[in-house]
Amino acid sequence: MNHTRIRDLPGPRGLPLIGNALQIETTRLHQIAEGWSRVYGEKFRFRMPGREFMVVANPDVIASVLRDRPDGFQRTPRLNAIAREMGFGGVFSSNGEQWRRQRPMVMAAFDPAHIKAFFPALVRVTERFAGRWRRAAAASAEIDLQADLMRYTVDVTTGLAFGVDMNTLESDEEVLQKHLEHVFPALYRRVWAPFPYWRWFKLPAERAIQGHLAALGRAVQDFIAQARARIAANPELRAKPTNLIEAMIVARDAEASGLDDQDVAGNVLTMLLAGEDTTANTLAWAVWFLSRHPQVLQRAREEVRAALGGERLPKDYERISKLDFVEACVHETMRLKPVAPLNVCEAVRDTTVAGVEVKKGEFVMCLMRPGATDERNFPSSQTYDPTRWMSEAGPKAASSAKRVSMPFGAGPRLCPGRYLAMLEMKMVLAMLLSVFEIESVTAPGGGEPRETLALTMSPVGLRLRLRTI
Repeated sequence: MNHTRIRDLPGPRGLPLIGNALQIETTRLHQIAEGWSRVYGEKFRFRMPGREFMVVANPDVIASVLRDRPDGFQRTPRLNAIAREMGFGGVFSSNGEQWRRQRPMVMAAFDPAHIKAFFPALVRVTERFAGRWRRAAAASAEIDLQADLMRYTVDVTTGLAFGVDMNTLESDEEVLQKHLEHVFPALYRRVWAPFPYWRWFKLPAERAIQGHLAALGRAVQDFIAQARARIAANPELRAKPTNLIEAMIVARDAEASGLDDQDVAGNVLTMLLAGEDTTANTLAWAVWFLSRHPQVLQRAREEVRAALGGERLPKDYERISKLDFVEACVHETMRLKPVAPLNVCEAVRDTTVAGVEVKKGEFVMCLMRPGATDERNFPSSQTYDPTRWMSEAGPKAASSAKRVSMPFGAGPRLCPGRYLAMLEMKMVLAMLLSVFEIESVTAPGGGEPRETLALTMSPVGLRLRLRTI
């Protein structure tokens, strides 16, 4: 009986040895692969030096792959090794038993009950953010949208996960973001490099990233030292840690925990990176879409005003939970502009994907956007229409939409920070809609912002102007 193998799939013609390497610009890999899927279908293959990839674009197939983790598929060993080499081999890049040891602590730190208890602190950070934007509006100043959003998300993450009030929103000094913003691009560049050149040749970019990693390493060690001091001053924290870093330290100090100092430091840096980048980029896209759809913006503003009852910010958890249309705006943003548009998995064992034999060690790349922009799944799929996520679209339609669009992944490795991310995005949008009018959101050269991929996908160079209401 003949079995279909990855090499039997259709795909773009390549060259001997280097495959399709010359056809790929890594910062546009997601768009290139999406273009190939329109030509070759929902499953195809392409080759890079030493690596061949099966690419899948069908949401049901993608869900089956993502749910078969960690036993059937895993992060690629290359990603794992490079992340650990750079100092953040935490739960994001770990596999197997290493992942299983770390995952419960991370999940507990970001569970809904913990986030609800953190809500008053989230309000304070959001009030600072509103103050920063009021000052910009008063000065008629142009705002670097993503840079400001990253200040906000770092302040939230360090408060919730590390118990530290960074307050970069009110600081003009050097902030962590200036180092963090270089890490994912460097990791992404190394993951797709044909060989680990940086171990032998220190190009200017590699020397620069070592400086950024050193600065972040010092910050991480400071967070850990502060947490150890809190635990020493209050031994009860060993029984009831109040945040992720305390839980990691307690677990690391336990006998036979299997955790070491690198695990603690790696997860601290991982939370900083993941908490900053993904949420800030999605918010930047959301502000862009709202600026281009006045009717959507007006409905969202009316919902915010009704929920807040005259207040400028949601001061209690229950009010933020009433912002269903604002949440729908976020879901629609993530459908059209997924911050993680592709997910590469390595087979842990011989298996079958969509009728294709995948051997242990072979790669499957999941394209997250094609299914979410397919007319069969979303009528008028290129239109920004948050109502498709509302109950008015019918419970079946909304439920189906969530199965097709998987911005936080699926299965056991579903993003542990999804509740916090949704809460942050609703808080920022509520603040924006209740306090300000959007005068303009612009991208370099005008028109729609260019997408760039550097592990996560972001808009390039959005600038915001506001007017206080």
